[in-house]
Amino acid sequence: MNKILFVIPLALSVLGGSAGSAQSGDTTTTAPSAQTAPDNTGRNARDRDGSTLTPGDQSESKADLDLTQRIRRAVVADKSLSTTGHNIKIITVNGTVTLRGPVKSEKEREKIVAQARKLAGKKQVENELEVVAH
Repeated sequence: MNKILFVIPLALSVLGGSAGSAQSGDTTTTAPSAQTAPDNTGRNARDRDGSTLTPGDQSESKADLDLTQRIRRAVVADKSLSTTGHNIKIITVNGTVTLRGPVKSEKEREKIVAQARKLAGKKQVENELEVVAH
């Protein structure tokens, strides 16, 4: 029994040591090339000037918070939408909903706007979603 307890850790260390050395000497894999970071300077400047709603402008009234939450739940529950679509900004102020952010297609944009209008009313939704190609 004692020999088995001694042999198992020894075997694991030998296997682990040889696997580690084989990996460190392996030159067939290359590191992925560095990707250029997205440049959002223009969008960030636009948001700083105060004329565009940001999540910080979300109203704290119970009615506005409730409407934002219901729209968010509807958007997230729609499994046909991309992760990008699920992560749009939904900002409600005095009953008016503003939708902002990137979406993957015009169809996705239309689905999100339709869900928001269904819950908030047609005239109560400002669509600022942007279709971006990925």
